[in-house]
Amino acid sequence: MGPTQNREAQQVNALLQIARAIDALNLNVNRVVIWLVLLATLVSAGNAVVRYAFNTSSNAWLELQWFMFSAIFLLGAAYTLQKNGHVRVDVLYSRYSPRLQIWVDLLGGLLFLIPTCIVIIVTTVPWVTNSIKIMENSPNPGGLPWWPIKLLLPVAIFLLLLQAISEVIKRIAMLTGHLPPTQYIPDEEAEILELKEVVEKKEHP
Repeated sequence: MGPTQNREAQQVNALLQIARAIDALNLNVNRVVIWLVLLATLVSAGNAVVRYAFNTSSNAWLELQWFMFSAIFLLGAAYTLQKNGHVRVDVLYSRYSPRLQIWVDLLGGLLFLIPTCIVIIVTTVPWVTNSIKIMENSPNPGGLPWWPIKLLLPVAIFLLLLQAISEVIKRIAMLTGHLPPTQYIPDEEAEILELKEVVEKKEHP
């Protein structure tokens, strides 16, 4: 490996360390989201029981339920992108070769996802700032403050932006041969490869 290739490898490895840090951040956020799913389910069930059993309700508990559903959706977006689990219009993409799929993801991230995240953050910050300034509350009697859930929007989109940057870094590393394109191997093939590795290790310890 020449000096130029060595320098390139060092640069890519430095970028991959940033990508791993972003992945770890959104993984930890997702662990919080998992608990929110449980809490939202319990609150939703409790609201239903109270409404039908005692013929009463509370705007605060209803809005808490909505807020947690919103938080789950917003905060889970970055982790979903990390796991390549977002919804695709998969008419042509699944027919592409793994390398072409990587190019589609790379260009999609650079040309669409990252710019969109930046636009959303820039346009929502003044809206959120005003909400915090007036300490915006629910117009419903007994409702909750609305500014915290509004604040969550640019925060969640910022996490999504970070994850988009991580995905772009990983796609570049895949195209340059510094990272194997493992996520583009179908689950069945990946399991077969793992089994082969286990067998080979046993045969050649």
